[in-house]
Amino acid sequence: MIDYDNIKPAHRVVINSSILYVKMIISVIIVFFSTRLVLGALGADDYGLYNLVAGVIAMLSFLKSAIAGSTQRYLSYYQGKNDLELQKKIFINSVYLHIAIGVGLVIILETVGLFLFDIEGLLRIDPDKIWEAKTIYHFMSATMFFTILSVPFSGTMNAHENLLGIAIIELIEVVLRLAIALALFFLVKSGKLIFYGLLTASITVVTCIISAIYCKIKYPECESFFDKKYVQLPLLKELSSFAGWTLMGSFSGVAKSQGIAIVLNHFMGTIANAAYGITNQVVGQLNYFTTTMFRAFNPQIMKTEGADQREKMVHLSMIGCKFGFFLLAFIAIPCLFEMPALLDIWLKEVPDYTVMFCTMVLIATMVTQLTAGMQSAIMASGRIKRYMILVSSTKLLTLPTAYFLMKAGYQVICVFWGYIFFEAIAGIVILYLSKIEVNLKINLFIKRVLLKESIPVLLTAIFCYALTKTINFELRWLITIPSGMIFFVIMAYLAGLCEDEKEIIDSMIKKFIKKG
Repeated sequence: MIDYDNIKPAHRVVINSSILYVKMIISVIIVFFSTRLVLGALGADDYGLYNLVAGVIAMLSFLKSAIAGSTQRYLSYYQGKNDLELQKKIFINSVYLHIAIGVGLVIILETVGLFLFDIEGLLRIDPDKIWEAKTIYHFMSATMFFTILSVPFSGTMNAHENLLGIAIIELIEVVLRLAIALALFFLVKSGKLIFYGLLTASITVVTCIISAIYCKIKYPECESFFDKKYVQLPLLKELSSFAGWTLMGSFSGVAKSQGIAIVLNHFMGTIANAAYGITNQVVGQLNYFTTTMFRAFNPQIMKTEGADQREKMVHLSMIGCKFGFFLLAFIAIPCLFEMPALLDIWLKEVPDYTVMFCTMVLIATMVTQLTAGMQSAIMASGRIKRYMILVSSTKLLTLPTAYFLMKAGYQVICVFWGYIFFEAIAGIVILYLSKIEVNLKINLFIKRVLLKESIPVLLTAIFCYALTKTINFELRWLITIPSGMIFFVIMAYLAGLCEDEKEIIDSMIKKFIKKG
């Protein structure tokens, strides 16, 4: 295992990013193959039904990411101040907080479940499938407790920038999902949907136990999970307040995504849910380039703020915006032009609307990434109340807009244009709040980030469009996608990077060549 404590911060970011990218490549291959097996074994209707029910649960699973961000923020912040005792207090109070939230959430889910499937017209599910849908719902609800309980452990590993440990645990989860998919496709002859729901839910329990054991052995602040002498009501209140406001932001994203799934189901049925479920798989895996970078970057942003280096923290956040966007656009833009071919290769039968859903949601995700680094900056400052209220409210407008557009008889593509529109408005709000909360100079952001990002994106889009109009044969994507990616890298370096950013890249390349 890598000794992170003796590695310079800049090198740590590079090492962690490299580890997670290797893990990502392995995960993407396994996840895409698993999804194909599961879709083939269950069929589009049952796969859509599973995504619908799991999506209802996921509307509350945002608690995990929200409070994980809260725990990591406090642990990273006080690592910047070198305060081990306070780290112990934060960890143990966080464990107690998550136990309470987990129990409360299970009670809420089971109460809601008593009515969810019996309200006429709410969910379009075949009456013969209601029992299976309810059973899957109970599986998801029961394991939600372990999802929430695992948060302090993943937050601790993130705060220590030990993304190798996280990557290993996540790979174990992915491999287990592949094993389930193989068993479902080759071994299970009946009751496939129940089998898939039960074993998929049980993976959460396994990964939670592994994370807890690892943290107890590895980190001094995790030596005791339940030491009551460290429990302090003021600290619990502070953690709860920060996490509560963070929940609002996470809720807006999940409610927007899964709420759209319910709207699609209400107006179009489970086939649309199958297409939307595949879309989330595709976009989630492509977006992993960016989320990987921020997992390596965020602890440094938090620690820099904890060390009272505000100007450096804002500078790091702007770099995060640019590099995060580039990492997504690098692969997303070529894939946008070859989406039908890629889906045909991946899936035996592509559900209706899948190509359009994937294209629109991927564009919306790229818009979101334009200001992702400034979200980290505001989180680091701790002043998140105004940010969460305004940004969350803006993003949630996507949901009623989607409902009324479908109700009025508009084409489903209009729902996703609304999705993109509100993501853009939310980005403008984020920049305004960054100016207020962390002293961001918006003119500098436009000059160093937005304008620099637009040039390689525009040129690469023109290049890929020209290729698709010039070349026409069955395996064209083997030329267009690699060519588009190479072209984007060149344009990003020449026109997208500022001089100081080029120096960082050049330095990393020189060090890599010397070591090689």
